[in-house]
Amino acid sequence: MKIAYAFRKGTFYPYEVKGFAEAVPKGPARTRYLRKVNEIGFDGIELGVDMLAGMGVENGDVAELRKELDDAGTPCVALRAGGALYQPKTAARNRDRLERAVKAAKALGAEVVNSAISAQLRNPTQGTAGTGGRFHDGSSQLASEDDYVRTAKVLHEVGEVAGAEGLDISIEVHQHSIADNSWSTLHLLELADSPNVYANPDLGNILWNYDEPEETPEEAIVALAPHSKYWHCKNLHRVHVEEVERAYFIRVPLPDGDIDYRFAISAMQDASFDGYLAIEGANLGDQLYQDQRSFDYVKSILDEPR
Repeated sequence: MKIAYAFRKGTFYPYEVKGFAEAVPKGPARTRYLRKVNEIGFDGIELGVDMLAGMGVENGDVAELRKELDDAGTPCVALRAGGALYQPKTAARNRDRLERAVKAAKALGAEVVNSAISAQLRNPTQGTAGTGGRFHDGSSQLASEDDYVRTAKVLHEVGEVAGAEGLDISIEVHQHSIADNSWSTLHLLELADSPNVYANPDLGNILWNYDEPEETPEEAIVALAPHSKYWHCKNLHRVHVEEVERAYFIRVPLPDGDIDYRFAISAMQDASFDGYLAIEGANLGDQLYQDQRSFDYVKSILDEPR
C-alpha cells in the first residue's frame, strides 16, 4: 500500500489562497512546498483537473508540470474530477470534465481518476446544503433507479476510455451523491459493470454525511475494500446535538478522530488493496504539521508485522 497526499489547502507563504484546494502557484513557494511533501515521505500527490490552470498549465500541455512534480519526487498519482452524471442540466458538462481528466491523467503519468459524483442542490425543501443534517439533496435516499442507470452508463463508457489508456476510475463515497454509502456504491459499480471502475471508500464522508451515520466505518470498509482502487482518508470528531437533529464535525489528523483507521487499514490489507491510501489533508492551520502526523500514523501501522 502506497501513501499519497490529497492536499486540501493551497495557502503557503507568501501566497494566500481563498477557496478550496487551490494549487500552489509557480515559483519558489511551490518548490519549498513540494520539497517538504517529499521529505515527509509521500509517494505522490493528488491534483484536481480544475487546478491545472492555476499551476501554470496552458492549453492542456502538462509536460512541464509533470517534469517539475517528478523531479521533486512528488509525482501526480491521481487526478480528480467530479459532478453528478444524471442531471440533464449538468451531466454533459460533468462528463466532459471526467473525460478531460482521463486525458490529463494520462499525460501526467497518474494511475487513477477519482470522481465524487456529487449533485448540486436542486430542491432546498428536500435537503441541506451542508453536512450533518437529516436529509441531503442528491443522495441515495432520494435517488431513483434511473439515476443509477444513467450514471452507470456514463461510467461504463468513460471507463472503457480510461482502460484503453491504462487508467482506472474510482468513485468516491461522498455527500450529495447517489454513491454515499457502501450499498449504493456497490449497486452503482454492479450496474457500471466495468473492469476499470472501482470504489474510493472515503469513510470520513460517511461519518460526515448525516446527523446519524447510515452505517459504521467498520461495516463500510469491510463491504467496499474488495472493490476499491484508490482511498481517501480523513478523520473527524462528531458532535451530535440531538435536540436539533444535527451533527457538527471537527476535522483532525487521522489518529485523533472517531474513525478507527487501524481497523480500516487492516481490512484493506486483507482485501489485497495495493493502491494509494491518500491522506486528505488539513484545511485549517499548519497543514504540513498535521498531515505529517497523519502520515506517520499510517506508516507505523503499515510497518507493523502482520
